Amino acid sequence: QGQLVATGGGLVHPGGSLRLSCVASGFTLETYSIGWFRQAPGKSPELIVCLSNSDEKIYYADSIKGRFTTSRGNAKNVVYLQSNSLRPEDTGDYSCVTDRGSTCRGSHLFWGQATTVTVPS
Repeated sequence: QGQLVATGGGLVHPGGSLRLSCVASGFTLETYSIGWFRQAPGKSPELIVCLSNSDEKIYYADSIKGRFTTSRGNAKNVVYLQSNSLRPEDTGDYSCVTDRGSTCRGSHLFWGQATTVTVPS
């Protein structure tokens, strides 16, 4: 069975940048919609980005619009999340999911292992 892992998190000061990677093993990502969820401490996971498989349209939550961008890698098993101008409120666990549908909100999401981003205030 395949695995999905988010990597690239860490401690970064406000205004800094990180590039997160969503890496699949045992399967490739090009036919899936890829979602990025962020779970802030004490809160439920929030969908912040969805790269749709139907038309490659990208949804960005208002909280990260203009600062984060997602893209598919040249390798078919990687999707990136470039996170710029990071703020303390961006702190949380970041997970990627695959969805055979186009919304990243389907009932059969495959969740990957999260990576933690910490932006101190």
